[in-house]
Amino acid sequence: MPNPVRHATRLAATAYRRSATYTSNAFDRMFRAASLVQAGQTPFETLHHDGLVSLRYYPPLTESTIQLDDLERPVRQQRHRIPVVIVPPLAVNMLIYDLFPQRSLVRFLRAQGFEVYLIDWGVPGREHSHYNLHTYVAELLPAYLNRVRAHSGERELSLHGWSMGGMFTLFYCALSRDQHVRNAIVLGAPVDSHASGVLGLLNQGLAGIAERVRRRTGFRLHNLKPEWFHSPGWANTLGFKLTNPINSLLGYWQLVVHLGDRDFVSSHATTSAFLDRMVAYPGGIVQDTVVRVWIDNQLSRGEIQIGDDLARLDNVNANLLAIAGSEDTLVTPAAARRVMDLVRSTDKTFQVVPGGHMGILAGRKAPQASWLALADWLAARSD
Repeated sequence: MPNPVRHATRLAATAYRRSATYTSNAFDRMFRAASLVQAGQTPFETLHHDGLVSLRYYPPLTESTIQLDDLERPVRQQRHRIPVVIVPPLAVNMLIYDLFPQRSLVRFLRAQGFEVYLIDWGVPGREHSHYNLHTYVAELLPAYLNRVRAHSGERELSLHGWSMGGMFTLFYCALSRDQHVRNAIVLGAPVDSHASGVLGLLNQGLAGIAERVRRRTGFRLHNLKPEWFHSPGWANTLGFKLTNPINSLLGYWQLVVHLGDRDFVSSHATTSAFLDRMVAYPGGIVQDTVVRVWIDNQLSRGEIQIGDDLARLDNVNANLLAIAGSEDTLVTPAAARRVMDLVRSTDKTFQVVPGGHMGILAGRKAPQASWLALADWLAARSD
């Protein structure tokens, strides 16, 4: 016969240990979240910093293999000739590209033999409110690509842009007609914003209202001061989460359910370190993007105004890989697919992969769903 006293003692001891684990994890998640974050562990060198924007270079890895989720991948010793330049969107912090040691895009690309550079747009303040599409596409981006070329010794480049970074990539190629951009990879880039599901219907409605207001009053958003449109980081965080509020709430519910799992708590803290630390949009960018991309939907007609210039997508002739997320509510596959009809590239591929707007870049499914194929596509066009 089991001893009831011993059995009760063991149950009490187990309950105490679980309670202690839950309490410790909850305390660390609330008050010591930084100690749980796994992001940003891949070493890099800062080649240039102008006080706001900086250029990163990720040197060769010292390991012979890397862990890619559940896969062990060898580190390629022979490098590809053409460097990869990551062109991020605004508002995000750079942790998204190095989110977990086993799920780091910069680490993965480096292991695949690519020279990897990243342009960090920094944290703009209100003094940068006048920065607009022309500032980033016609001034900052070409200047930093020239620095990449000087450091790498290679004229030809591959550009990788997610979200607004994908738009910057297309706009740069269209405006500059840079014939030395060999490859362009764009993920979640809205080219027909009026085709983007519910958000697209909203944009269509706003377009009708905007047109009537312009016709009757002559008023335009660009007549207002750009600083009035400065969007602080907390507002961008809230806006991003509201694009998928159910999943945002489920994430916190899952944290409560898995509070006894230290690895899950650490993973939640790491993802939150990216989502909860978004940075500001300069007002000029908000004006240009809201009006020209979302409301007027200029890109769907194959062109967009950049300052006083007109960038035409039929000037883009780089090898193109365009990727959209099957569950992306911000930029649906229909909104992203339009690029295939507008660029002049003869080598162009469009793929729909599992995931939402963030998931296609750094979600759990991203390495298997897109990174491996992306690396193969890029390797075939980089020597």
